[in-house]
Amino acid sequence: LNKVRMDTITFNAAISACEKVVEWEKALQLCSLMPQCTVEFDTITLSTAISACEKAGAWEKALELFGTMAENKIESHTIFFNSAISACEKGREWQKALQLCAEMG
Repeated sequence: LNKVRMDTITFNAAISACEKVVEWEKALQLCSLMPQCTVEFDTITLSTAISACEKAGAWEKALELFGTMAENKIESHTIFFNSAISACEKGREWQKALQLCAEMG
């Protein structure tokens, strides 16, 4: 068998699979492997990982990922805000959700 080429698309597919089965910790493990494999994050990577955390109610991790947009050179997007706000809602962190709404401007 040939080796699978590890690129952003491959990682995104694996992270998406983790999101669908609410394996947010595995999704984050995959995210942490990306720099080691010299693979860059993109909008899909980050939004899918945030969504995986949101679905599991891991609001703190969702906000942590949300905060990495700038360091990963990813422009903020409505989908990031929506997932992060939803994660706060599931964690009953309404103050943080309101803060994110204010940041959306």
